[in-house]
Amino acid sequence: MPLLIFIEQCRLQVDKALSTILPDESKVSPHLLEAMRYSVFNGGKRVRPTLVYAACHAFGGVREQADPAACAVELIHAYSLVHDDLPAMDDDDLRRGKPTCHKAYDEATAILVGDTLQSQAFEVLGNDCLCPESTLTDSVRLQLVNILSQASGLAGMAGGQAMDQCATGSVLNQQQLELMHSHKTGALIRASVRMGALCARALQDDELKSLDHYARAIGLAFQVRDDILDVIADTETLGKNQGADMALDKPTYVSLMGLEQAKAYAEELHHSAISALSGFDHSADFLRQIADYIVRRSY
Repeated sequence: MPLLIFIEQCRLQVDKALSTILPDESKVSPHLLEAMRYSVFNGGKRVRPTLVYAACHAFGGVREQADPAACAVELIHAYSLVHDDLPAMDDDDLRRGKPTCHKAYDEATAILVGDTLQSQAFEVLGNDCLCPESTLTDSVRLQLVNILSQASGLAGMAGGQAMDQCATGSVLNQQQLELMHSHKTGALIRASVRMGALCARALQDDELKSLDHYARAIGLAFQVRDDILDVIADTETLGKNQGADMALDKPTYVSLMGLEQAKAYAEELHHSAISALSGFDHSADFLRQIADYIVRRSY
């Protein structure tokens, strides 16, 4: 199956599950629910759920089994974008070609949207009624909660975002830049791969090590490609303001290395990711193709 068809199937699968998890109406706050759905169903690429499903496939699992993990990582990702766009953070007006949540609604609503999406992510992992086609055991669900909570907090995404805020206007070396992005962007990508695999079966230590090597490489490659696109793509293609990182004086791989060297480094990370999967059979081909997609994407 071609990768683009697989990606579309994964998008439809996770969107169907998310539509069930996020109700159509709320007696408490219809306004908040509307803003939540606006932020989740706004045309995202669904890279992280696709990684969940691809990793599950690589170890013989079926997509339905991984629905809770796929939904949870996308809810965490959506919450992080809503908060990242706030005036106190990056102060962005556009996200995926549409007004950001605080622009479409207001800042207080955007804060509550992020808070609620985060809590919803962990509810879907713990409540087996929300994705009834998945038959994960309580033990696996607890593992998934632990992985996602670590990837989202101080030792993961939130910690990396704090580093990013402190780094504005600073000059970082490559080691410092990679430390920041391995947390801000990479932690949730690594969690997506590990969670998807665990939805299929228990893993050996060497399998986990190889998967983490792969995920760490594509996580960095994803950020390097983002930095490149911030320079070479236009606002319409990106769906957000072109040159935003430059305008905020943020350290990037392009500002550190130059454009051509950053492109070369993305290719190096791509090769490292593919190499990490050398011990896996053709069932991991979607993971291999996703690594290629990440360094070739145009938005």
